[in-house]
Amino acid sequence: MNSTGTSQGADPDAKVTKGVVLFVASMAAFLTPFMGSSVNIAIPSIATEFRVDAVTLSWIATAYLLTAAMFLIPWGRVADIYGRRRIFLSGVIGYTVVSFLCGLSVSETMLIGLRALQGFTDAMMFGTGTAIVTSVYPPRERGRALGITVTGTYIGLSLGPFIGGLITSYLGWRSIFFLTTAMGLSVVVLTLWKMRGEWVGAKGEKMDLVGSGIFGFSLLVVMYGFSVLPGPLGYVLILVGVVSLVVFVLWERRVIHPVLDISLFRHNIVFALSNMAALINYAATFALAFMLSLYLQYIKALDADTAGIVLLSQPIMMAGFSSLAGRLSDRIEPRLVASTGMFLTTVGLALIALLSASSSLLYIVAALLVTGLGFALFSSPNTNAIMGCVDKSCYGVASATVGEMRLVGQMLSMGIATLVLAVFLGNVPIEPQTYPAFLSAFRFSFIVFAVLCFIGIFASLARGNIHRKEAPGPPFGM
Repeated sequence: MNSTGTSQGADPDAKVTKGVVLFVASMAAFLTPFMGSSVNIAIPSIATEFRVDAVTLSWIATAYLLTAAMFLIPWGRVADIYGRRRIFLSGVIGYTVVSFLCGLSVSETMLIGLRALQGFTDAMMFGTGTAIVTSVYPPRERGRALGITVTGTYIGLSLGPFIGGLITSYLGWRSIFFLTTAMGLSVVVLTLWKMRGEWVGAKGEKMDLVGSGIFGFSLLVVMYGFSVLPGPLGYVLILVGVVSLVVFVLWERRVIHPVLDISLFRHNIVFALSNMAALINYAATFALAFMLSLYLQYIKALDADTAGIVLLSQPIMMAGFSSLAGRLSDRIEPRLVASTGMFLTTVGLALIALLSASSSLLYIVAALLVTGLGFALFSSPNTNAIMGCVDKSCYGVASATVGEMRLVGQMLSMGIATLVLAVFLGNVPIEPQTYPAFLSAFRFSFIVFAVLCFIGIFASLARGNIHRKEAPGPPFGM
């Protein structure tokens, strides 16, 4: 790395500081969770306008997650080859444009389609932002920097339900997308104005289009299979998806320049188990906001802005403790901090599984606070472990893999929620006569999530240590 903060293949005249990179990456990290959590709180309003059932509603979130998961690793590889800033900027511009179009949707089909396109553009910016931060920060400072970007994510999650609830109540759900458009424009301007370096870790290598296609197809058929369970087609599609993933692994092992270096998983136990822990954690937690939004607005009869205030308690804990957890992971083994977080998350999910129609708001808030603290202690130390155990030439793919585990986990979480809703309710709207069935689905979902998170504790503990393996990096600018 040279004095400009750029790496191999960078413009030597580019001037960029660590602070600028961290600020822009944190703003981008704020943007997508803000949108997602805002939309979750607006789901009942969207359902009222378009008159759609609970399973269709889940696709407003799932379509976004699916395309983001399909393209995140391929875009991470493209960023390593052609430049991380270039892909990051293209993603922010695309995300901003599609957000505006989402606000103009005239049907649930149009909105779901645009949300899928939004996921495609988010895949370009999410992983590359983390890779750029990792590129400019030495190992001894990386946990703190990643903790700050994760804090940006959780501030987005914190403000999303509250601001989204207010906007939905007074201006309508479409205004959420227009507000996100304005925020996206600010990130575009800052990136063009202040972040002028470039980071290329694998210049001249070829893109694995075949592997990218197999990977995307696998995720697509698995997720669609979840949505049509318990019908026989669902089982067939999931089986096809699993077989396709096996084919993907075999292909990646023999291609010269794979889109995902499988050896990272085969020969790097910290990388493999840290990613597994992330996958399990997100699979156990992501559908929480979606399901609780429905619970609070249907079962507890809260309006959107009040429900948003209740949901605010979890991400506030995430935002408040993520930076601290990142700093702790620079000094204490990340697996210990992250595993403690996974345990607390399990406790929180178990508490939520006990909710009934008569549960108090104080109990709900307490459960969310425990879950939020657990997630804060898990996320940035886990990311620090992943990014700290790979070579800098793989930062783009490693960063994309972090995001991939997040998105696939979130997708699985929504898949579980969609399946449970389909089994307990079927394709009917959530109405007073179906409230008992919804409550049963709600409780069963969180029992499954708590069990998943409990299993994840052991994956987190088993990964091994990284501090004794990682030599301190050179000072920035040397």
